[in-house]
Amino acid sequence: MRQIAFRQALREAMQEEMRRDERVFLMGEEVAEYNGAYKVSQGMLEEFGPRRVIDTPIAELGFTAIGVGAAQNGLRPVLEFMTWNFAVLALDQILNTASKMLAMSGGQVGCPIVFRGPNGSAGQLGAQHSTAFESYYANIPGLKVISVSNPYDAKGLLKAAIRDEDPVVFMESEQMYGELGDVPEEEYIIPIGKADIKRAGKDVTIVSFNKMMKVALGAAEELAKEGIEAEVIDLRTIRPLDWFTILESVKKTNRLVIVEEQWPFASISSEISYRIQKEGFDYLDAPIRRITAVDAPMHYAPNLVKLYLPDIERTVKLVKEVMYMKK
Repeated sequence: MRQIAFRQALREAMQEEMRRDERVFLMGEEVAEYNGAYKVSQGMLEEFGPRRVIDTPIAELGFTAIGVGAAQNGLRPVLEFMTWNFAVLALDQILNTASKMLAMSGGQVGCPIVFRGPNGSAGQLGAQHSTAFESYYANIPGLKVISVSNPYDAKGLLKAAIRDEDPVVFMESEQMYGELGDVPEEEYIIPIGKADIKRAGKDVTIVSFNKMMKVALGAAEELAKEGIEAEVIDLRTIRPLDWFTILESVKKTNRLVIVEEQWPFASISSEISYRIQKEGFDYLDAPIRRITAVDAPMHYAPNLVKLYLPDIERTVKLVKEVMYMKK
């Protein structure tokens, strides 16, 4: 094992897959000459050249259409969006073409493509640059949706995404690109569709993903000081959703709290709550509870940013509520 930054883990995944398969190429705004807006693709233009690391105009719909067409004709593109907030401009290609073509062609035309970039809020960037999109894309049949929280998962799942035969939405976090984590020297791939138990426990199950895993794990640390052992699950893959792992944990802990950056209506926690109450109602000793972003656009002011996102303090309070502990 060695410690590398989140951005380096992503870079290594793309480099290894581009060396392995000449059909793989990277395309997006500033990915080549500038080495990537977040330096994820640093050095890749020098290694692979301008035919495989391609700078595009600021035209998400245009370069996404090129990527989707390339995928349908035998190549395996990786498209970087500077932020998923900008990818809404390309939604027609993602929703109406990439996700549907295999079904519409009777299985004759696939679309093995990866759409990747930072998702959700990244501090004081205002409402138009702060939306978390996992639930949007998870609602589209034909897409796989991955949302990672650490360098190890980022590398292993990005390699799996590039090799996958379906279109994959891969969501990162702008705030985590510089964070370090343990990543093996040797090659590895993490299967798509499998959640991971990041911390074992017996008293309550906490489920999260992406950067909200920091809140979930931080809450578990605080709860441990009071003798409460929380089991923390990182979904990693949003669609397909590994609710079986959550169910098995709830069978043991009998309580479930979900932490996510989505808006509350029709969110990932809504789907998890339905699945677990349907299949595991008899194991629950308390109602399923969740903490989400506020049901409003995220504003610029730092005090409103703080109030908008889930935090450790409120998560700990929620866990104590489902355990019927005195406040």
